[in-house]
Amino acid sequence: MNEKDSILNGKTALGIELGSTRIKGVLIDLSGKVLAVGIYDWENSFINNIWTYSVEEIHAGVRGCYHSLYEEVEKKYGIKLQKIGSIGVSAMMHGYMALDKDGNQIAPFQTWRNTNTQEAADELTELFKFNIPLRWSVAHLYQRILDQEEHVKRLAYVSTLSAYIHWKLTGEKVIGVGDAAGMFPIDSDTCDYDEKMVQKFDDMTAKYGYDWKLRDIFPKVLVAGEAAGVLTKEGAGFLDETGNLEAGIPMCPPEGDAGTGMTATNSVAPRTGNVSAGTSTFAMIVLEKQLSKVYREIDMVTTPSGFPCAMSHANNGTSDLNVWVGLFGEFAKLMGYSVDMGELYSKLYTNSLEGDADCGGLLAYGYYSGENITMINEGRLAFLRTPESRFNLANFMKAHLYTSLGAVKMGLDILMEDEKVKVERIMGHGGFFKTKGVGQRYLAAAVGAPVTVMDTASEGGAWGIALLAAYLIDKKEGEKLEDYLENRIFGELAGETIAPCEEDKKGFDIFMERYKAGLAIEKKAIEVMKW
Repeated sequence: MNEKDSILNGKTALGIELGSTRIKGVLIDLSGKVLAVGIYDWENSFINNIWTYSVEEIHAGVRGCYHSLYEEVEKKYGIKLQKIGSIGVSAMMHGYMALDKDGNQIAPFQTWRNTNTQEAADELTELFKFNIPLRWSVAHLYQRILDQEEHVKRLAYVSTLSAYIHWKLTGEKVIGVGDAAGMFPIDSDTCDYDEKMVQKFDDMTAKYGYDWKLRDIFPKVLVAGEAAGVLTKEGAGFLDETGNLEAGIPMCPPEGDAGTGMTATNSVAPRTGNVSAGTSTFAMIVLEKQLSKVYREIDMVTTPSGFPCAMSHANNGTSDLNVWVGLFGEFAKLMGYSVDMGELYSKLYTNSLEGDADCGGLLAYGYYSGENITMINEGRLAFLRTPESRFNLANFMKAHLYTSLGAVKMGLDILMEDEKVKVERIMGHGGFFKTKGVGQRYLAAAVGAPVTVMDTASEGGAWGIALLAAYLIDKKEGEKLEDYLENRIFGELAGETIAPCEEDKKGFDIFMERYKAGLAIEKKAIEVMKW
């Protein structure tokens, strides 16, 4: 079946992922081939000390992404998109979306970027004997309780962003287990919220007198391959303002960007791992067993099918790096040159390979927001050097590329060195790896292991959630997700593997010694820079 016929006959799957700076839609055929892509760029706002997106922005962004995809299909194939085999929605994990019984938003949406939950996260970690990061939904919920916010007594539904959009499209209050693992601890044996911890939470909050318990307001947990409802007539109208999209399309469980990253890199089986590097940077290592103890630097989450997974999650990735590239673009225009930003990124990234292995003594922190791994709760941006530093363009770019991996490496070191976690392959994906052979080489130096980047890496999580949607309708009886991906999707895909070289490893280790020492400067900057 050719591409046009696949679309006309609905032999397709659509994945929509709401990322931090871009909402992306990817339409694939049932072999995983990308047929069309839709894009909607957006940016979070910092309002009343909260990182947020308004519900109007969220709705407009989802519609805008779908409309972009719809136009791409019409332009590329000369047809209007009506039939789709299955749909999946994913989004940046964690955060806090609060609705009342009528489905109205009753508190500002708080993204993963917010670190205003320290008291709640500390208390819950102690209660559960399980690390509860600041950005987890239950930490946000409990902080709202501790702060005695008025809306809490009116809560009827608390969800992540992906589960919220899924509810808008289907009317179903459900969530994929991978995304649920960023709301509340998961029992991998039952693939559901850990019941003992649920009881502890309900017992602890009973004194406040709310008429709900945790399971009343949290979405139902589903695993990959389970039916999660269908696109309703209202949902079709919400998504497609042209009115052409048919209702009744099966939808897979909504997932978080960690789960879709695992799927997009074929990293859902034990002893596999992936690093997603973009606005935030996180490493996911699928475990054979639980860790020996609680680490505040490590999140314990799951794959979309429920395997335990250790996450080293850094709130800050390439945001500051992107600003610097933009500055170089401004300079080029000032000098009268027309600059393609893709080419500019490529040239600057590639030129960094000419830099010293240790970045010539340069140091940078791209902390737009607080950073859980380094225990810094506010964002301050810094570029540092000594008079003896070798300050040139290659070292400048390399320092900003290295630091995009700095915090996440600290978490990975715990897994690899302290816990002796075994990993057979690391896959890289996200914008950090778009320039061939650069980010991949630096990640290999950081983890001390070979790193593979697939040709599909730039499609990222939107492609991953499209694969999960395809798995829903195309899996064979009893076929596990890891087998479906290995045998039916990734078998024919091309990729490139880079092994770490000793010089790079030594240079990155020296950079990390300076990175850790310089955290004292970051803390002082928070104290002093109050403007």
